[in-house]
Amino acid sequence: MGNYVLRRLMIAIPSLLGISLVLFCVLALAPGDPFEELATNPNVPPEVRAALRAKFGIDDPVFVRYFRWLAAMAQGDWGFSFVSRMDVDQLILQRLPATLFVVGLSQLLAIAIAIPVGVFAATRPYSLFDQIASTLAFVGFSLPTFFTGLLLILLFSITLDWLPFVYRSDIAATGWRWWWEQFRQSIMPISVLGFFQAASMTRYVRSAVLDVIRLDYVTTARAKGLGEKVVITKHVVRNALIPVVTLVALQMPAIFGGAIVTEQIFRIPGIGALLISSILANDTPVIMAVTFVFACLVVFFNLVADVLYGWLDPRITYR
Repeated sequence: MGNYVLRRLMIAIPSLLGISLVLFCVLALAPGDPFEELATNPNVPPEVRAALRAKFGIDDPVFVRYFRWLAAMAQGDWGFSFVSRMDVDQLILQRLPATLFVVGLSQLLAIAIAIPVGVFAATRPYSLFDQIASTLAFVGFSLPTFFTGLLLILLFSITLDWLPFVYRSDIAATGWRWWWEQFRQSIMPISVLGFFQAASMTRYVRSAVLDVIRLDYVTTARAKGLGEKVVITKHVVRNALIPVVTLVALQMPAIFGGAIVTEQIFRIPGIGALLISSILANDTPVIMAVTFVFACLVVFFNLVADVLYGWLDPRITYR
């Protein structure tokens, strides 16, 4: 397995370099200028604007700037935010805890709902439970998160006044009170994201279990006298999780990238909100850092999924 992982990493390096080059060129050729506010500000002398552009190499050729950025990234320098006036890595670290807490817990909620519901529905196809679960799943991933988020705000924040609809990072409390307020303000965004992801994931789990449960080795396991619970948990679910692992692996980078729409609705100061504000302000160092790290996580979690395939299904070998 070690040789397999090493080969995949060697393949990933040129892929990431190609991704970074495309991202950098697209951002460099995009309209707008991070210093356009200075150009329209009469209080900033022209020589100061020219000195700043020369310092950050704004007017240098695209490939010169790309190789400068690549060399800096290799040394751990993520760049400097033109808007926030601080290092990009510090800016991301400030926003990361909120995104990890909300989006990470929503992923766990989705998995905790999807796997048992999907397995139970597949073992009783076309039953009342299966029909209800399928209907709710279709409704769940048909409704966009901005719609369900607004519905929850209208119900639980405005009508019932139970939960706050604006996420606050400066809660004036300590101890258990702080944890309780943090939990209260996270209930709605976690629920919106979790149920939306669980809806599509439930259909994947149900379909995968239905495909596996009809195979010959499952019939053989039952013929040997194994209990239905053992057959389902040891022989069906484990192999049925292979396509689900792929789905989860593709969704895991979103824990870093954040839920852009949901973070905007609930005013969560996360990575998604940072990316949107940076795009609107043409803050290219922040955009480049967030998108490149997101690409790295996609490659990494695809590798993790490939490694998990061999653990779930012994027939799969690492070559």
